[in-house]
Amino acid sequence: MTVGLGLKAPHYADALACSATGLWFEVHAENNMVDGGPRLAWLDAIRRTRPLSLHGVGLSLAGEAPPDAGHLGRLSALVDRLEPCLVSEHLAWSQEDGVYHPDLLPFPRTRARLACVADNIGRVQDALGRPILIENPSLYLALEGHEMTETDFLRALVVRTGCGLLLDVNNVHVTTHNLGGDPRAYIEALPADAIGEIHLAGHAADERLVDALLIDTHDTPVAEAVWSLYAHALAWLGPRPTLIERDGRLPAFNSLMAERELALTFFHAHTARAHAG
Repeated sequence: MTVGLGLKAPHYADALACSATGLWFEVHAENNMVDGGPRLAWLDAIRRTRPLSLHGVGLSLAGEAPPDAGHLGRLSALVDRLEPCLVSEHLAWSQEDGVYHPDLLPFPRTRARLACVADNIGRVQDALGRPILIENPSLYLALEGHEMTETDFLRALVVRTGCGLLLDVNNVHVTTHNLGGDPRAYIEALPADAIGEIHLAGHAADERLVDALLIDTHDTPVAEAVWSLYAHALAWLGPRPTLIERDGRLPAFNSLMAERELALTFFHAHTARAHAG
């Protein structure tokens, strides 16, 4: 696996016909947690020739309540069916007391919440029979009450649960731009051996605050600053399976493949460097 693309329904036929070496696809788990129909038929066809990964947005792992049993059961059934190479989720919460929020929300990184999140990850990994990857979030406001840095919190989750990490380079750029901090130091503070995947995506300036606040939109090409940070991540970590996310203003498949070619220039340069070292 080299560089993959987030797979959307309009691109299914192109994905099936594509012969690019090392290409893989990621799909959002919640869009495919159904009993049958054309979506699953397409994914069944694609996974026969390409690796698939599942990326979740609804487990609410950082919430105080355990993951919803019905949701987890449907996810487990999808994992059993598609046999994805990777399964990932976000370090965020989205539900409480039966109320669901259409966003990935932040939380105070306390030791008590660490125990809760670790327990939730353990429940998911037990249900799926495999470790999952936890993605660093995009943050927009400085919350009070933190007892740990985000990298220390992620490192502790790896130690406690055996989970891996999904390094979203765009999220690192957005968060450190919005709240302050050194994005390269953030990457270097993570446990390198635990990072199983890298995400790249686009962002945009807030309509009112402009460049004072960046928003993780996934509807634009990867920005130059994110490419630069990706190169640093590869130099520090070595090559890791990399995904280009595009969820809005979807371009033609060929346009995404052109962006993938740019990512491959970084990926292969650091692959050669790793082999030489």
